[in-house]
Amino acid sequence: MAKRVYQVWKGSNKFLFGGRLIFGPDAKSLVVTLLLILVPVILFCTLVARKLIDEIPDGGFAILVVAIVFTIHVLVLLLCTSARDPGIIPRNSHPPEEEFCYESSASAEAGGRQTPSLQFPRIKEVTVNGYPVRVKYCDTCMLYRPPRCSHCSICNNCVERFDHHCPWVGQCIGMRNYRYFFLFVSSSTILCIFVFAMSALHIKFLFDDKGTVWKAMRESPISVVLMAYCFISLWFVGGLSGFHLYLIGTNQTTYENFRSRADNRTNAYDLGCLKNFLEVFCTKIKPSRNDFHAYVREDPPRPPPPRMVRTVEEEEADDNGGDRRAKVEDDLEIGDDILKISQRRNFEVEEIRSRGSESLPRNSSEAELGLSSDPQQLAGIRSETRHSSWGRRSGNLEISPEVLVGNSTVTENRNHNTRKEEHQ
Repeated sequence: MAKRVYQVWKGSNKFLFGGRLIFGPDAKSLVVTLLLILVPVILFCTLVARKLIDEIPDGGFAILVVAIVFTIHVLVLLLCTSARDPGIIPRNSHPPEEEFCYESSASAEAGGRQTPSLQFPRIKEVTVNGYPVRVKYCDTCMLYRPPRCSHCSICNNCVERFDHHCPWVGQCIGMRNYRYFFLFVSSSTILCIFVFAMSALHIKFLFDDKGTVWKAMRESPISVVLMAYCFISLWFVGGLSGFHLYLIGTNQTTYENFRSRADNRTNAYDLGCLKNFLEVFCTKIKPSRNDFHAYVREDPPRPPPPRMVRTVEEEEADDNGGDRRAKVEDDLEIGDDILKISQRRNFEVEEIRSRGSESLPRNSSEAELGLSSDPQQLAGIRSETRHSSWGRRSGNLEISPEVLVGNSTVTENRNHNTRKEEHQ
């Protein structure tokens, strides 16, 4: 049976309703956020707003309606922030082959021979609004991250226009949910201000009736608790709203803001304050690149990797230059073998002469071997032999003409000396 995309998803996300809702791995923290919003609002509506209806006959009921409607608005924004694709870039099944290039590198182990090696650029440079921007290769997703994209270590996904991972909503904040995240934070700030103001208004009415602040606070302690809670919450959500207003005005993300402080980089995305706000709130949100509810499609067969075509000039260069060190070592070994053979034959000739045998004269023996016992001549032959195999191809030994001529000359000289001794 074919599986759906969310069932084989390699990220750390959690899905509901067949992949229609996507959350981060820490989605349980969303329950805490819901309680922090709902519990104070429920207490406000049941214990404070209901009494304000009696104290304000013309507008008390409107206070209750506004509190309920605005709370629903905040919860919807929270759901849009945490339950949608933040801008995840689909992973590749294999690295982009068009980025591979083959280069030659010298290998010390191969004795300086040229060997092809696979090179893969880790960083590329693109131009954004006239400024050079570096994009990095992601080893996990096997792709080059677009500008302003980063890999979230918690969700294990590359996210476009990555801002940060928010534990309070249990989701990454990226290109497709940043607008909802800011509206959620700013709406929560307004809700805190509203609850704080209405609770203070209720204390004010009680103060008018009781005459002292202390008696008013004893009459409605829940109003005091709500005022303290909203005051503390305002430092968090209010400060966060102000910080993101600054980021929107300068067209930065939280991730870029912290990096620019360390690297002193120029902001290539700043279009001016007005255009920056229009880009965030008035542009159409791009559709998701992932259809988590769809069935998995098999990848097309992977084309064979590119092969490096070697030219005739490169092969000749390898034969003549790249493998010369190995050939010289082979020539030295051949020269040593010839010298050992010569020394062994000379030893046999000396042994025969010491016995007084005339059947195998020394000159004839050396003439048959075609070698000389003279060290200078042997050294010359060895030197010629070292250079003899520089012209060989594919392991075949070609003795140079100079060595052959020298060898024949030595042989003729030995034969001539032998004939002179026989005539004498």
